[in-house]
Amino acid sequence: MAWIRSHEERHLSFRSNWLRAAVLGANDGILSTASLVLGVAASGASGSAIVTAGVAGLVAGAGSMAAGEYVSVSSQRDTENADLRLEERELAGDPEGELAELAGIYEARGLPAALAVEVADALTAHNALEAHARDELGLPEDRMARPLQAAGASALSFATGAVLPLLAIGIFGSSIRVVACIVVTVLALGGLGALGARLGGAPEIPAVTRVVFWGVVAMGATSAIGGLVGSVV
Repeated sequence: MAWIRSHEERHLSFRSNWLRAAVLGANDGILSTASLVLGVAASGASGSAIVTAGVAGLVAGAGSMAAGEYVSVSSQRDTENADLRLEERELAGDPEGELAELAGIYEARGLPAALAVEVADALTAHNALEAHARDELGLPEDRMARPLQAAGASALSFATGAVLPLLAIGIFGSSIRVVACIVVTVLALGGLGALGARLGGAPEIPAVTRVVFWGVVAMGATSAIGGLVGSVV
């Protein structure tokens, strides 16, 4: 007896709704908190002042990221819903024209004309709006914008990322706290770049390189400005 092995593929694009927000939130949490505490430390502030600034930055940043993601992704979802409502009106007003449009889409993708009409008929009978949303508008249900999911992923990942440099600056003594924070931040950014690339199915080395490079640039600039302000004020 011949055994037919099922063909299974694991596509990763379904993660795009939350992965972008989570990676952005974690990167911002690590980098902005590290830059903040390093800048405050460079100004000559006490250890308690540095930790206080870091905690305030963590709370404010997580809330800001959540609010920003919710507002921006809600705007995207509003646009998607407006397109769907327009498509509903077109389906109600000109069903034959919409059917021909759908068949034309499938024919343009390579189906013979007769088969394209047959497929369009079958999918329209099943769920006309779903077919047009997916194949005309490029809005399959699993890719629709989800504001709450994006906001939650962003806030949680920001707080998680921010804890790492904050712990480093708070645990170690004054003589090595800055170096410890930099080392922990660089390692965290590298790990985040590798994790994000792996979850997204992308090459890890370019992702790690760009995350670490721009992180070091940001920390260096913030420390320099903090030192300058501390010497003036």
